[in-house]
Amino acid sequence: MERRYRVGIVGGGQLARMMQQAAIPLGIEVHLLAEGGDVSAAQVVPLTTVGDYTDAKTLAGFARSCDVITFDHEHVPTAHLRELEAAVAVRPGSAALQYAQDKAKMRDRLSALGVPCPAFAICHNEADLIAFGEHQGWPIIAKTSRGGYDGKGVWKLESPSETAAPFAAKPEVSAGEEVVIVAEEFIDFERELSALVVRSPRQAVAYPISETIQLDGICVETVTPAPDLPDEVASGLQELALRIAGDLGVVGVLAVELMVARDGRIVVNELAMRPHNTGHWSIDGARTSQFENHLRAVLDLPLGSPEALAPVIVMRNVLGGTEQDLTGALQHVYARDREIAVHLYGKEVKPGRKVGHATAVDEEPQRARARARHAAGYLMGDTDA
Repeated sequence: MERRYRVGIVGGGQLARMMQQAAIPLGIEVHLLAEGGDVSAAQVVPLTTVGDYTDAKTLAGFARSCDVITFDHEHVPTAHLRELEAAVAVRPGSAALQYAQDKAKMRDRLSALGVPCPAFAICHNEADLIAFGEHQGWPIIAKTSRGGYDGKGVWKLESPSETAAPFAAKPEVSAGEEVVIVAEEFIDFERELSALVVRSPRQAVAYPISETIQLDGICVETVTPAPDLPDEVASGLQELALRIAGDLGVVGVLAVELMVARDGRIVVNELAMRPHNTGHWSIDGARTSQFENHLRAVLDLPLGSPEALAPVIVMRNVLGGTEQDLTGALQHVYARDREIAVHLYGKEVKPGRKVGHATAVDEEPQRARARARHAAGYLMGDTDA
């Protein structure tokens, strides 16, 4: 009898949508727990359950139909994850995922492992935050320990007069979870990098290091491999990411976001334990995409090659702009560039929202960047070219 491999994905965003695309040629049956019937992944996954991922009974009922559970986001309460692990394989598991869910735990754990991080302090009140700023020197960065993403939950504080804002904006969390403020030194960085690795129970692979371009805390572009990065530095960052994945027990994709300071230091900024925006280039630019390798990892199938298919791959995010008919706009994009790759997420266009991405695979860096930027720009309504 044919065996069905059933992967349950919690969260119905574009990451789950792209995991479904990767699952089809592998013969994997995706089950989805989505926030609503019309969200990005629910539009393409037939076996969709609409429910609340913060409800333990809903999660337990969903898990009964799955061989393994994985995630589109990191917001499932940690206590619920521990309960799920008694009944089904959860990958990454709660022991690893807690370090992507909670920035305070992440900083403490990475520092204990000797991973280079910014100077930091865990702050329970304004007095703690002010004390760190006075000791470290202003400005400083303040982050909520849980709940922040895409620039949300992050503040640059110039003086003690601004320290009330982070505490006033702390998000609501589930019972048993604590939100504190993580204070960090302000890093005057010259660029940001991403080290993406995939780890299964028996294997691990590392993708080429990407450079990421951010705008208002949102990744707008990646260039892979990162330009002008010495081979020995790139190899060292891949090894660092693989070591973090092993030490934390990650199964699946781990994205390690890094800052390159102007003084030469390279420090870890954030961790994500799921397919990541900085790895979207791999769909069209790598032998095996991050989404396929994530599914292979959580099912303990042999991992595929992360090798890049060309000297340079540029991925540009499509953020919601003035263009509403994205599919219609592809007539111009594809007529102008038959080799550009575009992925649309089925989302309603709203200002600044990630609604798709464009990828240019090329031999020449400037041409790749121009191609990806034109395609994304046209889909955002930024250009009539």
